[in-house]
Amino acid sequence: MRVRIFNHARDELVRRSIDLVEMEAVLAAPGQIVQEHGGIVCYQSPVIHQGKTYLLRVMVNEAVDPMVVVTVYKTS
Repeated sequence: MRVRIFNHARDELVRRSIDLVEMEAVLAAPGQIVQEHGGIVCYQSPVIHQGKTYLLRVMVNEAVDPMVVVTVYKTS
């Protein structure tokens, strides 16, 4: 899968302590894909981080080629 990562998304990976490999795994095999607003699509899957289960959400613009990761975050 070809994907570009905006600088903002790279910064959020670091700031939120999310491993790039985890993000790539969600993109490769998402548990769910949710259409968001403005053409943004959310790829999401549960992940375990430091013994807790979170939902890792990767917000992607699929309207461009290659698709672009806009931001990434985890939520409980």
